[in-house]
Amino acid sequence: VEFNRPDRMNAFNRQLWTEIKDCFDQLHNDPDCRVVVLSGGTSKHFTAGIDLFDMMKLGQELGAIEEVGRRGRLLEGTIKLYQDCISALENCYKPVIVAVHNGCIGAGLNLITAADIRYSTRDAFFSLKEVDIGLAADVGALQRFPRVVGNQSWVRELAFTARKFSSEEAHTHGLVSRLFDTREALLDGAVKLATEIATKSPIAVQGTKKNLVYSEDHTVQEGLDHIRQINMLNLQSEDFLTAIMASQSKETPVFAKL
Repeated sequence: VEFNRPDRMNAFNRQLWTEIKDCFDQLHNDPDCRVVVLSGGTSKHFTAGIDLFDMMKLGQELGAIEEVGRRGRLLEGTIKLYQDCISALENCYKPVIVAVHNGCIGAGLNLITAADIRYSTRDAFFSLKEVDIGLAADVGALQRFPRVVGNQSWVRELAFTARKFSSEEAHTHGLVSRLFDTREALLDGAVKLATEIATKSPIAVQGTKKNLVYSEDHTVQEGLDHIRQINMLNLQSEDFLTAIMASQSKETPVFAKL
């Protein structure tokens, strides 16, 4: 999957927001898809963040509504829509690998925290930009970013200052797991990883993601209960037997679509 607004450096307008959700909702149910790689395509940056021209249009819509409660209702619906678009990556049962090059600003940083695996080029840079445009990040970064890196102090520093930070700093703190010298090497590395994951049992991979996501905001015991409920069915699938037999015969297992 590629962002495709190179003329606007992949800035997020309403169309891009909704296409993200539509795309990942479709891939969630596509049996031909086992892993997703998301990149910035041909744009100079992975994404420049929210499209300020699009925000101006929203401002005009708000200006046409006199009553504050009704303006608030419009904003609530818009924010909820954009939150759901970001969450579509997390809710997709297929593992999502993001491949970040150059700038990953604002909404882009919110987006990648909802992915499963994050790779970047060495020249990539990041910023949680929202405070610089007069708002608090409201589509997932304040909730997911601290859990991803496990460092509240560092995340709060970035959230309060909106300062730019490098790929090396992102790698050191665990936001990205691998760095690549070029965009071509980045995409090759992401696709290679995706290809490896795609050889595994889709029942096992999707069950693993479901439990990892669930366990992030539940107790250890609740996570154990959840995976037990998953595996009481999955251990009866043909994938389990196929994997065991392939392991014994030293053959490469082939798993059916899911």
